[in-house]
Amino acid sequence: MPKTETTPGTEAAAPPTRLRWWTELPLIMLVYACYSAGRLLARGDTSGAVDHGLAILRVEKFLHINAEHPLNRLFTREAWLGVPADFWYASLHYLVTPAILIWLFRSRSGHYRAARTWLMTSTFMGLVGFTLLPTCPPRLLSAGHGFVDTMAQYSSYGWWGGAASAPKGLGGMTNQYAAMPSLHVGWALWCGVMLWKYGRTRTTRVLAVAYPLLTTIVVMGTANHYFLDAVAGACVMGLGLFLTPYVLRGVDALKARLPFAAGRSRVAGSSIVSGGCQTSAGERIPRQRESRFGSGAEPGASPSDAGEGAAAAAR
Repeated sequence: MPKTETTPGTEAAAPPTRLRWWTELPLIMLVYACYSAGRLLARGDTSGAVDHGLAILRVEKFLHINAEHPLNRLFTREAWLGVPADFWYASLHYLVTPAILIWLFRSRSGHYRAARTWLMTSTFMGLVGFTLLPTCPPRLLSAGHGFVDTMAQYSSYGWWGGAASAPKGLGGMTNQYAAMPSLHVGWALWCGVMLWKYGRTRTTRVLAVAYPLLTTIVVMGTANHYFLDAVAGACVMGLGLFLTPYVLRGVDALKARLPFAAGRSRVAGSSIVSGGCQTSAGERIPRQRESRFGSGAEPGASPSDAGEGAAAAAR
C-alpha cells in the first residue's frame, strides 16, 4: 500500500464559516442604525456647516465645476424632471442597495462577504466625514445663492416635507447638514461596481453605469449636494475598497482569538485526526488500537506475530 503523506497544518484546519441570513441581517441593521445616529451628531453646528458649504461653493465656482446650478434650475422649472428626481433621491438608495446585497448573498455568496465589508467600511468613513465636516447643502443656503429646494417645492407629490427626504413631520430626526461626503453617490457607485462585476447580461452593465451617473445628477439637481460632495463620496468608496482586505484580515484574526472559535478549531482538528488518515485514492484507513506491546497487535499475541503483522501492513 502506498505511503500516505499529510500536508502540514491541515489536521487542525477549521471548516470555513458559512454565512447565515439571521446573522447578516442584524449586522446590516446595526450599521444602518449607526449611520442614522451618526447623521445627528453635528446637526447643532449650523454656522460652521454654512461656512463649509459656502467654501465648497467658492472652490467650485473658481474651478468652474458648479454643475449643480444649471441642474437645479432645470429641475425647478420642469416638474416632469424634478418630481421623479425627488422620488429617486428619497427612496432608491434604501431599495437598490439592500436588493443588491440580497442578490449577492443568494447568487454570488463567494463574493458577498468582501462586498458587504467594503460597503460597511466606506459607510463608517462617511460617518466620520459627517461628524468632522458638517456641511450645509445648497438647498439650505440663502436665496441669494440661486438654489431652490425641489424637495420642498414638490413635497405635495410625495411623503417628504421640507427636510430633505425625511417624512413630513419627522424632519427634526435627521441631520440636514450631513452633505459631505455624499453617500447617496457612494452607495450608488458600490451598486454599479457590483452589477458590472457580477452581472451576466448587457442590461446589468447598462444599469451599472447609469445608476451611479443618474444618482450624481439627481443629488445635484435637487440641491441636496454639491458636485464636490459627490466626488468625496466616490473617494470614500475608493478608500473603503483599499482597506477592505485589511479589515477582513483583522476580523479573521479577532475571531481566531475568541474562545468559541478556538474551541471549534480544536474539535474540528480532533475529529479529523481521530477518524484516521486518507490515502491518495480516497480510501480511509481507521486508526489502529494500540496494545500493551505498542505494535498494533492484539492482546495475547507474540512479538513475532506483531512483527509479521507490521510487515504485512508495510506490504
